[in-house]
Amino acid sequence: MVMNHGRHHRRSIRLKGYDYAQAWAYLITICTQGRACLFGDVVDGQILLNACGQVVVASWRWLSGQYPHVELNEWVVMPNQLTAS
Repeated sequence: MVMNHGRHHRRSIRLKGYDYAQAWAYLITICTQGRACLFGDVVDGQILLNACGQVVVASWRWLSGQYPHVELNEWVVMPNQLTAS
């Protein structure tokens, strides 16, 4: 598939001149489109992940096994997002 840059243009939010290859800690939040609760539900104050939520957990954990330089600190999967620091 050829990308139509006239139609699919996204402005980069990266800082010019910043070396993103250096070791650093990042805060990451990934939200579902429209904040739809696709990963599970909150029941009695606890998150109950569905099959999609379990895929998110497995995929996130896979990162540190696949890439030895990736260290996962605190993270949580919620019904409509993954937040990690």
